[in-house]
Amino acid sequence: MFNTLFFPCGPQALFLAVRSVFWLKFFSVSHGAIQFTAYEELRKMIIDFRHKQKNSSVAKSSNLLTTIDYATLGASSKLAAILATYPFQVIRARLQQRPNIYGVSRYADSGHALEKTARLEGIKGFYGGFTANLLKTLPAASITFIVYENVLSLLKRTKTKD
Repeated sequence: MFNTLFFPCGPQALFLAVRSVFWLKFFSVSHGAIQFTAYEELRKMIIDFRHKQKNSSVAKSSNLLTTIDYATLGASSKLAAILATYPFQVIRARLQQRPNIYGVSRYADSGHALEKTARLEGIKGFYGGFTANLLKTLPAASITFIVYENVLSLLKRTKTKD
């Protein structure tokens, strides 16, 4: 990347490329942060709701949630993260497209891709392939959080036995 940008195009082109990559990577990293934050907040809300519903103090809040709850929470948190970050994944994919037969890229940088997508396709352009992505990732997120909570529970039980 350095040789192909710096020598023919100069330091300004290298700076623009690095800047574009930084923002796209920033939003990719924020996907996980949004997902885990949403999961924990939704989990707390359900536990509080179940405590109020039973009108009693249950010793362990982990007894209030079932595997179905964990699966639903995992899928819901993944949906929240995808809704927030999917447009940036679309922009990243568009930047990675091959140039035309003359070697000219369709988009100059991430700002250009963002502006052109918004102008030509509107909001729908930022969510192209959204349904297919959901069908791929929501089941995996559900299973991941089921395994996470069960392993966490197992580790807590082994810690109390020691």
